[in-house]
Amino acid sequence: MKEKRILSVSLGSSRRNHRVILDLLGVRVVVDRVGMDGDKTAFARTLREFDGKVDVFGLGGVDLYLRAGKYRYLIKDVARLLRGVHHTPVVDGGELKQVWEKEIPRYLVECAGMELAGKTALFMSGMDRYGLAEGLSREGCRLLIGDMPFALGIPIALRRLWTLRLLSVLMMPVLRRLPFNVLYPTGAKQDEQRGRFPRYFEHAAIIGGDFLFIKRFRPKRLPGKILITNSVTTQDIEELRTAGVKTLVTTTPDMNGRSFGANVLQAIFVALLEKKPEDILPEEYLQLMQHIGFAPRIIHL
Repeated sequence: MKEKRILSVSLGSSRRNHRVILDLLGVRVVVDRVGMDGDKTAFARTLREFDGKVDVFGLGGVDLYLRAGKYRYLIKDVARLLRGVHHTPVVDGGELKQVWEKEIPRYLVECAGMELAGKTALFMSGMDRYGLAEGLSREGCRLLIGDMPFALGIPIALRRLWTLRLLSVLMMPVLRRLPFNVLYPTGAKQDEQRGRFPRYFEHAAIIGGDFLFIKRFRPKRLPGKILITNSVTTQDIEELRTAGVKTLVTTTPDMNGRSFGANVLQAIFVALLEKKPEDILPEEYLQLMQHIGFAPRIIHL
């Protein structure tokens, strides 16, 4: 049987490391997630060490680009860490988020019977989850976009995607030059919980975005909320149950008790398609997702 190796190198905690072996379309896919506990030197060294020895790298705990709609800006701090990679393709999950997560709200309505219209959806970062925000807006949700309060500490949530796009054009050229840990928690900071702007969580029926971003800023209790996220462990699920979350939706499927980040899923697809990431059309990701039978995981807590 043909074998493909995926290595997701994360700036996040090594306590979330995981390995899974999948049989997909007659291909044995070995996926390893290794956390560097915020150590950028170890992160870059690991990428160099395995360059050419695995089929695809996924970048975990970091994004290579800031995105909002058609706009995309390379994050210089992350790009520097990839200078030693010359042979193995690298993906951060962004392209998959744009095309796949946009379809998830429609799936929840049409296939899972969930009622979303009229509900308020809080996004920790619209730049990180623009596709999901777009999909929920299309299903009639009211948006609270948290890039300014949660990433920048400015207590103003946006309510329109066009405003986010405008803000992105103005801010991304500046944000892309900042150290990545200013934009997103890495290492031990991923385990810190510091509630911020609880009123936005109270007003929202749906909370969407990166799980560690949600974990860092959420209040202790989330009674009756719907969470749409990814990268959760069994321990995370129990914590959400204790917090009173009603329904958990992971945008990536369960893989041996763990839902990986979008970077892992995109890396798997790149390996199976045997094409350069830049040569893969958005519809190819959707077609392969449907062919394999991957779907969001829905857990009623």
